[in-house]
Parts: sequence; C-alpha cells; structure tokens
Amino acid sequence: MPEPSLSRKRRGRLLRRGASFLVLLAVAGYLAVQYVTGGTGTPGCEVVSGKGDGTRYEFTPEQAVNAATIAAVGTGRGLPERAVTIALATALQESALRNISHGDRDSLGLFQQRPSQGWGTERQIMDPIYSAGIFYEHLVKVRDYTRLPLTVAAQRVQRSGFPEAYAKHEPDARLLAAALTGRSAATLTCEGRPGATRTAGPDAVRAALVRDFGRDALQPAGAEVSARGATPKPTPAVVESDGRTVVLPVTGDGGARGGRSALERGWQLAHWAVANASDLHIARVSYGGREWTAGNTDSQWRAIPGQGASGTESSLKSVRIVTSR
Repeated sequence: MPEPSLSRKRRGRLLRRGASFLVLLAVAGYLAVQYVTGGTGTPGCEVVSGKGDGTRYEFTPEQAVNAATIAAVGTGRGLPERAVTIALATALQESALRNISHGDRDSLGLFQQRPSQGWGTERQIMDPIYSAGIFYEHLVKVRDYTRLPLTVAAQRVQRSGFPEAYAKHEPDARLLAAALTGRSAATLTCEGRPGATRTAGPDAVRAALVRDFGRDALQPAGAEVSARGATPKPTPAVVESDGRTVVLPVTGDGGARGGRSALERGWQLAHWAVANASDLHIARVSYGGREWTAGNTDSQWRAIPGQGASGTESSLKSVRIVTSR
C-alpha cells in the first residue's frame, strides 16, 4: 500500500495543530470570562447601586453567602463600611469570593491565607468567619487604612505579588458593601433557588445567624432607657406558630457596630437573608415595607400594599424571614 504523500502529511499536521489551537483558544476564553466576572457558575444574584445610576454586579449564590459573612464579621467588629469594601475587593481578587481549598503554594480560603506564614491552621483558614476576622485584625493595624487607596490598604495586609490587581474589584466591592452593611436599602436580590448544601428551616436560619453575627442577632444585647429610667428587656427573635417564619428584632446599636442606625441594621439582616436564600431554603424576606420572594423572574424587592414607600413603624422593628419548609 503506498505511503501518504508529503502534502497529505502536512495537511494532517496542520489540521491537528489547528484543532489544538482552537481548544486552547476556547480554554483561554473561558478563563478570561471567569477573570472578568470574578467567579464560576450561573450568577443568580445581583446588587445594584442605590443611586439609581444603573451600576450593577452579578454574582453566584456561593459568592453571596461568603460576601454576606465577610460583611457581618466586619460590622460585628464595629468597623466602617470602607473596611468591608477593602475586605470584599481582596476576597474577589484572591478567590473570586469562593472558599477554595487550594492556591499558590499553601494558600487557602477566601483570602488565600497561608498557614506557613502564620495566618492560622488549615482548618482555621477554611472557616470564613475566622479568615475574615484575621484579615480585619491585620487591616486595622494599617495606619489610616480608611484614607489609603484600596489597593494600597489591601496590599499592606496581603503582600501580594500583584498588588495592582485589587483595584479592578473596587466598584463591585463598593456595591456589595453598601448593600451588605445595610446603607443601601433593597438593592441586593437573588433568584433564591433552593440548594441542598444545608438543612432547611427556621433552626438552620437561626444557627447561620449566630454563626455570622453572634447571639445578639437573635437577642440584641441592649435596649434604650425609657423616660422613667427603666431599661426594657430587648425583644428576642421568635419562630412563629407556622413553624416557618423567623422574626428578627431590629434595634439601633449605638457604638456596638460603629454607630449604625436601626434602619441600616435591618437592611443588613434582610440582605443577609436573601444572600443565604438558596443555602437555607428561604422563600420570603420582608422589611421596611418591602418584600423579596424567591423564584421571581425579576428578583426584585416589591412594596407591600398598605405599608407606604418607607414602611410602617412596626415593619421597621423586625425582619421577617420565611423558609420554604
């Protein structure tokens, strides 16, 4: 049987090389998309600017859970919104807000912290509460960090080989921080499609709240003194008789969380619930005359009829979280 001609061999090599090039091009395109969007998977969540200027950022339920935790840890330490913005931008760059168990050398977790560099044990670093807390501990030691450019403040904590990379995440981190600290009302939404990663129900919601905020999320630590000098006991969180609804009390926190108002605290808790909706099978969240419902195609906060644009006085005193089961 005659051997293939030289030209046929060349054509075969060219075809194989062309196919390989197309595969590499596809892989490069995929990685570029992940680099730009900051994550993998279907977004499912969105945060928009409270200024109504059309600025928005789309992200996944996994990213939403981790972002909400980072914000809760920061505000729980009484830190300003700027600290939360820096932390979120850092985690967007380091891990795309995913709690990953790999990285450069022994880097791990949301902030790609290294056990060998004194950041903690592997188990500690893989705990989002711990990793966010240790990041903030280092951040507050940076002199005038709130006045520094974000990339400078983040770099003084992280000591990254690519310090300029944090800057590109600042716009998205600002949107997330404004919503997840509660300053920007009704701006974070998710589709809320239930996942299977955690046990559903009010008990799971209460456990997750304690995990992120501490026990004062269920029972605020203080209450205002009345005109007669009596200090009423703070209203604790309750599960209503339907067995699906968690009612969270909302109070002003004075200096406990950086002097944030009750309104900001309420929207932080409401946005936290929406961010955790898929994991915790949350079907509905309401606060301040607005309601979010899982599964809506537009995933918007809608005005509750009869409560007005700003909500009734009673609707501002608690966040209602209804689970699907």
